[in-house]
Amino acid sequence: MAQLSDDCFAQGGPLMRVDEARALLADQVVAVTGRETVALTEALGRILAEDVVSAVDIPPAPNSAVDGYAVYHADLDPEAETRLPIAGRITAGQQDLPAAPRGKAVRIFTGARMPAGEDGGPDTVMMQEDCTVEGDTVVIRPGIKKGANARKAGEDVTRGSTVLHAGQRLRPQDVGQAAAVGRQELLVSTRLRVALFSTGDELREPGTELGAGAIYDSNRYTIHALLTGLGCAVDDLGILPDRLDAVQAALADAEGRHDLIVTSGGVSVGEEDHVKTAVEALGKLHLWRLAVKPGRPIALGQVGPVPFVGLPGNPVAVVVTFLTVVRPLILRLMGGRDTPPHTFRVRAGFDHKKKKDRREWVRARLVDDASGALTAEKFPREGAGILSSLVAADGLVELPEDLTRLEAGAMVDFLPFSEVAQ
Repeated sequence: MAQLSDDCFAQGGPLMRVDEARALLADQVVAVTGRETVALTEALGRILAEDVVSAVDIPPAPNSAVDGYAVYHADLDPEAETRLPIAGRITAGQQDLPAAPRGKAVRIFTGARMPAGEDGGPDTVMMQEDCTVEGDTVVIRPGIKKGANARKAGEDVTRGSTVLHAGQRLRPQDVGQAAAVGRQELLVSTRLRVALFSTGDELREPGTELGAGAIYDSNRYTIHALLTGLGCAVDDLGILPDRLDAVQAALADAEGRHDLIVTSGGVSVGEEDHVKTAVEALGKLHLWRLAVKPGRPIALGQVGPVPFVGLPGNPVAVVVTFLTVVRPLILRLMGGRDTPPHTFRVRAGFDHKKKKDRREWVRARLVDDASGALTAEKFPREGAGILSSLVAADGLVELPEDLTRLEAGAMVDFLPFSEVAQ
């Protein structure tokens, strides 16, 4: 198992741009997880730890793409109907194929192998909808192109080609591709073991009674869901009291059993913020100030050799900094490729002012405008503590550092939650 260098999270400068943060993580962070072989049914969402090379051609032999009639294109009249005797019938999976002489047609079904014959056999398949059967004869309309509806061997995948690459996170279609080349199992990275806890004497578990000044701990559940969605094995350590000895003991215990430790809040310099002191006593801590809104402060460090992430306390800032920094960090720790999420261009339905040299994410939902095009509508309240704004939003409008004023009608980048929150 690999180990991070002692100062992999060190950075200089008062504010760091998002692109710089991502580049630093890509350069400094290595995979810390092991490898294991899992069945295809258990592979969804896992990080592939091997290249998958096909041992077969797909399709393995020429076959029909439709239900119809296999013919020699040279036998067809390009200007008028062609009448051909039906020489046989082939179904998908059929082993013994009828002969296919010139001047005749063979009834064939989707996926069935093309029959052999003169000059390589029939080369075209006419869809049954474009044919008329009269007894033992099929009448074929003119105009079909040579090779239509006839799949060639290896048209999809050729033997020896790489169909999946190490480092990619497996989607349903990737799992299907592995099955298509005959794989039953895949080598993947083991799940990242993450210790998660909150600190704060004001926090209460959902379902318990709230006293004066108390609030329910929502951040821990948000982070737990984000971590689980990335395929992590999360160990929920609950709410720790605001005592240095309790926090330090929990961190020391978590170090030996986990690959990553995550918390939210408690890393500032207040008298009751003990996480920072506890981490520094057991390892190192670097406070990153990102040039983003909402968010900005995030603590990255190590408890012994184990990486530590201290997220902000405000719930919206938690989500934004997780998607911005923690998500790519986790993918790197599991051996995944660091690929920024895709954004989509939509029209802004609002005006907005922002500071220069700071990237902002505005919570928005998508609506259809009068022309049917997608327009992003901003949530009316912008506070970093308004969790309901994330619930009401479909995603985030991303505003770059050099922009200072956005006018309604301009095209903007939209990051849907479906792209990153899973």
